Amino acid sequence: MIGKVLKAIVERWPREYAGKTIWIQQDNAPSHLPVDDEEFAVAVAQTGLDIRLINQPANSPDLNVLDLGFFASLTNEQISRNLDELIENVQKEFDNYDPATLNREFLTLQGCMIEVMKDGGGNRYKIPHMNKDRLEALGMLPKSFSCDRQLYEDVIAALGL
Repeated sequence: MIGKVLKAIVERWPREYAGKTIWIQQDNAPSHLPVDDEEFAVAVAQTGLDIRLINQPANSPDLNVLDLGFFASLTNEQISRNLDELIENVQKEFDNYDPATLNREFLTLQGCMIEVMKDGGGNRYKIPHMNKDRLEALGMLPKSFSCDRQLYEDVIAALGL
């Protein structure tokens, strides 16, 4: 997390957003860092950025961009015979990964988050279908979605913030 993810954020994060909080959402796998990991906090403090860890809500696979399709979009046609080959193959996949593919997954994640907010934090919604193929073919696929101001204010009020 420190050597790869944190390093990549520091290298790529737009300076004009340096004062904004960067949330790294993890699923609840035991192998992930605790949100209050001391070593991670020390490394973050050295970056000058406000980077925080958060775990996704329990039982919410629609809010896990990895489950939404990141892993499924990796081709990984290489056979790994041992741990070293596995690490090498994963690194190759990562290095050759098309960021446009990941953008599609984050759009689905954002759509699901908006639906969760509309449902008052619940999960009684359908994953929104956005015709991403058509929008992409027309050169109109957005990088992100906007949230309706009233919906945002309603959620903030419901959270008591």
